[in-house]
Amino acid sequence: MTTLYLASKSPRRRELLTQIGIAYDVLVPPPTDGPDEPQLDGESAADYVRRTARDKAQQGAAWMNDRGMPIKPILAADTTVILDGQVLGKPVDRDDAIRILSLLSGHQHEVHTAIALIVNGQLFEDVSVTQVHFRDLTAGDIARYCDTGEPFDKAGAYGIQGLAGVFVARIDGSFTGVMGLPLFETARLLLHAGITLP
Repeated sequence: MTTLYLASKSPRRRELLTQIGIAYDVLVPPPTDGPDEPQLDGESAADYVRRTARDKAQQGAAWMNDRGMPIKPILAADTTVILDGQVLGKPVDRDDAIRILSLLSGHQHEVHTAIALIVNGQLFEDVSVTQVHFRDLTAGDIARYCDTGEPFDKAGAYGIQGLAGVFVARIDGSFTGVMGLPLFETARLLLHAGITLP
């Protein structure tokens, strides 16, 4: 039996929800994802990621309501890579992926994943913040990684669970948060909203 709707087309988020035994349906067509939403003037990176997750959940609730779908909780998330206060979104092309990965090379950055849950019209929110330390990358490292096609649908142009795992010297925080759905915070939010985990 479906526990909630997931307002995301991310296969990684689907995989992680399945991992903790949550039964869900994906909103189709998904009302969110696709090109990154623009950051508002004067909006900090931390505020941006929380607003984007909240917007996805609210858009999903409105989309579901407009279609007369059964009322169930809606879960949405947004993952943002932040370097020196700058949001590094999904690369638009190979040159952009090279630019982003070059910026991350040899530096520490933050990955913020905000989650938003709407239950009976009430909004619940949380956020995971993880420090990620990249080793120095050569031009060859970056070129070979771009050749795989892996960077192009991911915030910050990399997926920690994939080939780019070899770039990560260490993390301080949530591995699943960097993947796109922090399981500790998600479970805590679900329980707070009265949703029992298996």
